[in-house]
Amino acid sequence: MLNYYYSDKIIDFLQKIPETIIGEISIKGRLGHISTELRAWESQIKILKEVLKDYEGHLFFEFSIPRMGKRVDCLVIIKNIVFVIEFKVGETEFISQNIEQVWDYALDLKNFHKPSHELLLVPILVATHSKSTHFEIISSSHNDNLVNPLKTNSSNLGGLINKVLELFATDQIIDAYDYLKGSYSPTPSIIEAAISLYNNHNVEEITRSDADAINLNITTKYISDTIEQAKSRKEKIICFVTGVPGAGKTLVGLKVATEHLDREKGNTSVFLSGNKPLVDILQEALTRDKVLQEKLAGNKITKKQARQSVKAFIQIIHHYRDTYVNDPKPPYDHVAIFDEAQRAWTKEQTVKFMQQKKGISAFDYSEPEFLISCLNRHQDWAVVVCLVGGGQEINTGEAGISEWLSAIKNRFPNWETRISPHLFDREYAALATIEELKKISKVTFHQNLHLSVSMRSYRAENLSKLIKELLDIDKNASNTYNNLKDKYPLVITRDIEKAKIWLREKARGSERYGIVVSSQAYRLKPLAIDIKTQINHVNWFLDGKDDIRSSYFLEDVATEFQVQGLELDWACVTWDGDLRYTSEGWRTYSFIGNKWQNIHKEDRKKYLINAYRVLLTRARQGMVIVIPEGNPEDHTRQPQFYDSTFNYLKGIGFNIL
Repeated sequence: MLNYYYSDKIIDFLQKIPETIIGEISIKGRLGHISTELRAWESQIKILKEVLKDYEGHLFFEFSIPRMGKRVDCLVIIKNIVFVIEFKVGETEFISQNIEQVWDYALDLKNFHKPSHELLLVPILVATHSKSTHFEIISSSHNDNLVNPLKTNSSNLGGLINKVLELFATDQIIDAYDYLKGSYSPTPSIIEAAISLYNNHNVEEITRSDADAINLNITTKYISDTIEQAKSRKEKIICFVTGVPGAGKTLVGLKVATEHLDREKGNTSVFLSGNKPLVDILQEALTRDKVLQEKLAGNKITKKQARQSVKAFIQIIHHYRDTYVNDPKPPYDHVAIFDEAQRAWTKEQTVKFMQQKKGISAFDYSEPEFLISCLNRHQDWAVVVCLVGGGQEINTGEAGISEWLSAIKNRFPNWETRISPHLFDREYAALATIEELKKISKVTFHQNLHLSVSMRSYRAENLSKLIKELLDIDKNASNTYNNLKDKYPLVITRDIEKAKIWLREKARGSERYGIVVSSQAYRLKPLAIDIKTQINHVNWFLDGKDDIRSSYFLEDVATEFQVQGLELDWACVTWDGDLRYTSEGWRTYSFIGNKWQNIHKEDRKKYLINAYRVLLTRARQGMVIVIPEGNPEDHTRQPQFYDSTFNYLKGIGFNIL
């Protein structure tokens, strides 16, 4: 249930004196009498008493938007319309970030608050001292009853509300308390979730609470219970958590880690990932937020100080490894959570790296073997949690999950292994190794270690299913697409400029969009896409629309290595000739010298297909796929390199932009 600091029928609000209303807001919000806040409320109350005097309905002050951790200045319900009003008292301009702010509030309600799904929502930015402006009321192309933000000053607010009512009012009357009590089921991004968890050790308020989301909490509890059992019984246990793309594996890991940050309890944990962009972005987001929170609390903290505390919580797996190569003592942490465990290195890759880069010639472990050995140094107990994404190994030397299982079988058979039954699925390539492990070690299968539903988007529950069928060339892909397309905009085009226009038109408020491509997409240069140009992934994912390095500019592109484990709201996937559909299946190519060459090694074929699996599952809300026309005069971009793939997607039923 959403909350507020003040609620009243409009008729009762009009009869109360401002001091009474301000007092109720202060008491409900447990707020001190800060002079700037008092002046803002006084102004808002004065304006609304004049504007609303001829209407019946309900209003709320400081109406909560939990996922964003913020509150709408005022929510006004008149007849069948919900007005989302943000005041900027004393402001003379309509600043873009303020427009985005009120738009984001309305979007959050529209997307995640059940009663708002079908109702008309009208976001209004009131810059009280702005010059009088001509307001144009435009419904967005999404056709979801969310009007594009309206801008006005305090003098014209009444006329604007009246105009909206003239255009859209019906005989329907919204019950304000039914509206308030409606379920609120957001799906936060991994960055939003990490910040909430790190600050509060609690993410329930900003995540979905519907039946599909229960699985996430069940899995988290199962792991926490396993940790307590290992501690009390002095056991060593390794868990393998599987899940469909976007199901919340990383969120489970972060949640377990934050639940065990208390060093005094002796069961502290560390969240480890070999995904450097993910760690860099989460560390920077947490650091920026910590500096902001300390500033708001009146405390001084440097960015360097903030980053140090964040690094104790989330680390690059390779830094952790290097620390304990030189330090023979057990790690401080008894619990290690490895995100994207399938990306850990094989023995060959690890030995080669340690010799060439670290000068250590006697190293004789695969990465899983060494990481388990570090936790095995504890004399009493330890828990390792491996978060596993099936079919997502995308780089040379990434071992897949069988390397972990082999490590247990060969070196640590005294460890109990708890496994998701879905580890038997083909994409994990672990069946034979599991059967071997069962012969010599205790293996327990438990359904609670599998996350079966995508949490990436309230619209995209079936996206991962579609992409799997598409890449498996499964005839069911057409049915899946038809079931998905109305909830999740998904189109194809031959023209990247059309795709850019589509992205900018579809994205609203601060919704993030960007272009993603395969790291093997060497012949997209004519489209102004050069994968050899290094991007700063932190700027690309975190910075705003005024920064040319950000994803919003649609100039720099990210590859599967920069986006794995992260997500955009809207994505443009630009497809090159490295992966081509044929009647015999997918053909894979690498661009060497001046031409495309067939990829023959099975593991490299798998990496390329998995790269597209990653790229095609990044968008929370919608996606456009660009498959270029090619150029018959360019031997590296012949139309036939692209046409068959475009026709394959067209045959599935994809709408063409």
